[in-house]
Amino acid sequence: MNIGKGRKIGTLVVCVLAQLLIAIDLTVLHLVLPSLSEQMRPSTTEMLWIADAYGFALAGLLITMGNIGDRVGRKKLLLIGASLFGVASVITAYAPTAELLIAARALLGIAAATLMPSTLSIIRNVFTGKERAAAIGVSSGLTILGFGLGPLVGGVLLDHFWWGSVFLVNVPVVLVLVIAGAVILPESKNPAPGRIDVLSVLLSVVGMVGIVYTIKEVAYRGWGHWDIAVAAVLGLGGLLAFVLRQPRLAEPLMDLKLFTQRAFSATVATTILAMFAQLAVSLMFAQYLQLVAGWSPLKSGLAGLPGMGGAIVGGVLAPLVIKAFGRAVTIALGCGLSAAGFALYSGIGVTIVYSDLLAAMIVFGVGLALILATATDTVLGVVPKARAGAASAISETATELGGALGIAVLGSVLGALYRSELVIPAGVPPEAAGAIADTLGGAVQVAARLPPSQGAVVLDSAKVAFVDGMQVTMLCSAGLMALLAVSALFTLRGVPKVLEDPEEDDAVSATSPASAGV
Repeated sequence: MNIGKGRKIGTLVVCVLAQLLIAIDLTVLHLVLPSLSEQMRPSTTEMLWIADAYGFALAGLLITMGNIGDRVGRKKLLLIGASLFGVASVITAYAPTAELLIAARALLGIAAATLMPSTLSIIRNVFTGKERAAAIGVSSGLTILGFGLGPLVGGVLLDHFWWGSVFLVNVPVVLVLVIAGAVILPESKNPAPGRIDVLSVLLSVVGMVGIVYTIKEVAYRGWGHWDIAVAAVLGLGGLLAFVLRQPRLAEPLMDLKLFTQRAFSATVATTILAMFAQLAVSLMFAQYLQLVAGWSPLKSGLAGLPGMGGAIVGGVLAPLVIKAFGRAVTIALGCGLSAAGFALYSGIGVTIVYSDLLAAMIVFGVGLALILATATDTVLGVVPKARAGAASAISETATELGGALGIAVLGSVLGALYRSELVIPAGVPPEAAGAIADTLGGAVQVAARLPPSQGAVVLDSAKVAFVDGMQVTMLCSAGLMALLAVSALFTLRGVPKVLEDPEEDDAVSATSPASAGV
């Protein structure tokens, strides 16, 4: 796709804006839940669905939306998704009941599922070779910045307004995104896409939602519940049926032949494992700053910004490191820096020393951006432009699945270590003891209601137990990333530094005059 340099830069800005919108919305809800719970008073089950509806809809529809973008046009789908995101944000902000709020969060997840693969596939079609690597590096670094801006923006708004304000802030961003996108973005799609197999869509949704639901609920409640067993059976059965069906279709929803390319399959696997270790950090870090250090959400958000700065640096450096050393070394270096960041995090104590945190955040941020920028560019670079949406969806699904697994597994490890180290003083009522042993947040709430001397003992013990568990979890994550660094040197060996468009692009990805855009 030949367009001018100015329009290319504008396209990247619009795509990054869409990714920032999603990233901020993913992290801001955690700050909202306490005030939302106080004002709306949802049940425990409703609160879980308020938190999870967005992620379930997003994970279940990524693959489908990536394919729809290839068929109807990526620009068109992005503009539709952005408009839907704005409408859903308003409904979320003013939802009068928990049921409507859950529905609105699910609608936000559906909209996000249209935006995520659309932005990457547009970048894939506009930029090629070295330009694409640089564009994705900038995009990845700024998207990671969005994860840090979520708590910061939320903290500022919650200091002055009600909980719904954090969703209303999406509306002006959406307006800019839709207007600028309509003018700047070029249109592209697969000119001969074939029909979408409806059964594959249903199987992929049931499979992904079932797996993600199982992972999340096992982390919260453990095994032994009938709904988790049903979800696990549906998830595994749906994904198995989906995989078996794809080779029999002329136009599969997921082209399994992509996984025969070592660069593609190794990079997707690396993304899953990297996100497994990485995403749990943000959850633990937020708890540490607010519940152990006692910082406000706003101060915690500000404290994390240097790490986001490191991510921007890593994103910008990624194409330069690829050019100098190759993709295998770049991902290995990113994994190595992430391992070093985890090791530094493991030295954090109950008494906060911000300089120690600062070093860990910056090293970790640079490593994470190197991994994600290189992995995303590799996944997109080895597939034809006509399948860019489908490939983007696979990449994003790997990120979602790896993150969900990381939060579930590493969160469960942290919880088990916390309970094993916790000392509950004599005389604490049984129901209070249960809340203390459940989470650090529960311990903080219970301690505030106990007699001062007893509450202080509970709080000190809970903080020590949490930090001890976090240290062990961080060391385990450091070991995983170190192994992944060594693995990347072998699994990605020989992948070219510059990935030019596959030969079949000329045959299958030419944009028709009607969809060329202006």
